[in-house]
Amino acid sequence: MFFQRLEDLRIDHDLTQQEVADILGCKREVYRRYEKGTRAIPVDFLIKLADHYHVSIDYIVGQDKGRQSGQK
Repeated sequence: MFFQRLEDLRIDHDLTQQEVADILGCKREVYRRYEKGTRAIPVDFLIKLADHYHVSIDYIVGQDKGRQSGQK
């Protein structure tokens, strides 16, 4: 599944793919595949990213228009 917001959030926070991979504790190539949608991202990684970016998981996966939980 492809989540454009993974890349958008990373760029908005001036992070490289390697920096996000380090946050998640995975290799850059693995993270790149999450961003491009060629590999499913585990829920625990979505939770880490939501916490890091201060957004909801719903926002990351495109189910919520606002960046904060409850903001639509």
